[in-house]
Amino acid sequence: MALLIPIFGDQLSHGLSSLAGQDKKACVILMAEVDEETEYVPHHKSKMVYILSAMRHHANDLRSAGWTVDYVKLTDAENSGSFTGEIARAIERHKVSALCVTEAGEWRVKAMLDSWPDRFDIPVEIRPDDRFLCTHAEFESWTKDRKQLRMEFFYRDMRRKSGLMMNGDTPEGGQWNFDAENRKPAKRDLAMPAPLHFAPNAVTQDVIQMVERRFAGNMGETTKFGFAVTREDALRQQKHFLDHALPNFGDYQDAMLTGEPFLWHSILSPYINSGLLDPLELCRAVEVQYRAGKVPINAAEGFIRQVIGWREYVRGIYWHAGPEYVESNAFAATRPLPEFYWTGKTDMHCLSQAIGQTIEHSYAHHIQRLMITGNFALLAGLNPKEVHKWYLAVYADAYEWVELPNSLGMSQFADGGMLASKPYAASGAYINRMSDYCTHCSYDVKQRTGPKACPFNALYWEFIARNERKLRKNPRMAMPYKNWERMADADKVALRAHAQQFLEKLG
Repeated sequence: MALLIPIFGDQLSHGLSSLAGQDKKACVILMAEVDEETEYVPHHKSKMVYILSAMRHHANDLRSAGWTVDYVKLTDAENSGSFTGEIARAIERHKVSALCVTEAGEWRVKAMLDSWPDRFDIPVEIRPDDRFLCTHAEFESWTKDRKQLRMEFFYRDMRRKSGLMMNGDTPEGGQWNFDAENRKPAKRDLAMPAPLHFAPNAVTQDVIQMVERRFAGNMGETTKFGFAVTREDALRQQKHFLDHALPNFGDYQDAMLTGEPFLWHSILSPYINSGLLDPLELCRAVEVQYRAGKVPINAAEGFIRQVIGWREYVRGIYWHAGPEYVESNAFAATRPLPEFYWTGKTDMHCLSQAIGQTIEHSYAHHIQRLMITGNFALLAGLNPKEVHKWYLAVYADAYEWVELPNSLGMSQFADGGMLASKPYAASGAYINRMSDYCTHCSYDVKQRTGPKACPFNALYWEFIARNERKLRKNPRMAMPYKNWERMADADKVALRAHAQQFLEKLG
């Protein structure tokens, strides 16, 4: 009789809680590639190649460490297509007496795990996922008696708990947040360190061929696939970031440049979210660089804030809000997603850049997601659930627990302000300030109406006007509404008419 330990594609960590303290000789690890995971959204080809190849390499690493691993490939003839089906088959193959699994990262997977005790009539132990700094119980305790849930205050608690960038009870540098120093536009004459590219080995090539055959119609390219698919290579990318990109990450993390998809970003989020890298270990390595005088405080604090602040916070929001969170739609937005979100074919240069690199790399950095594709979706009134499904499908680091709050809450304000204090809506002026996109565009960012006017300009004011009843009392929206009030009535009419004409053509 054996103990069966299922491991999912976002649990590729040797220190996984379900493995802790187990007798390797008495256990069988089950890893399975299944249709229900590859088809619930039309995943980017490179995203699937990354996850499936990383799973196969992790299975080999576990075997090398002395574990017995039963690995089911997507193309195996007897593959049932579901995790539950593969558990059932494995129970028969291995005469399983009990299950031990690390808790699910998503609501739909939790429901599956919760069904297993009745389904299989054997003991099922579900262990907490201790790869996060904040437990579910701690986050729920933090939310109690708070009128608003704001990341900044949660982040301070995580700094205190972890001790990162702290001097006793006070934050390093005398303040908690150096975000104001993280907003410089980049210049093209600065030397930017390209992330490492990892040539696909035989295992990855096999996955690429399978994905190209089975998912030929999905977004993306695999010819330039270069993600790390092992912990060893992920650690090499981590070191490359710490040594070469982190020093300038703080200054330019919000910047955007035509033809430069990576700038000084880490490109580590796929590895963190799948389990190849340990987030707290990474943050401590960032702190070491700062204390050694190798990186400025705005770079170290800014990166650590994204990981132990924002990443932990959105996970807490996801589980706090419940499975119905995905239906949030505070602005009652219903417009379907335009086709150019899948093709990148649009004469709006900023969108073609952000979507084009997404098609090519299954990657875009956080400002491109928030202030280009997300901002347009918000202003145009795109259905937030469709927007969520797009983000979930196209990015290699996207799992629902981290993507859904970022999309519906931060980007689309569809939760009405549970996560963010204001909608992240902006006209073309913001894009022009933080990028060189507008200099390459067929539209004129300075014009608000007329055939050459940047669509973001009229769409912004149309968004402000149509949502006035819901947003006017928001203190962080006071300035936009004061500016709207100052406008001549004729200008208001012209802006709204121009926006409506654009939206009618959009479909």
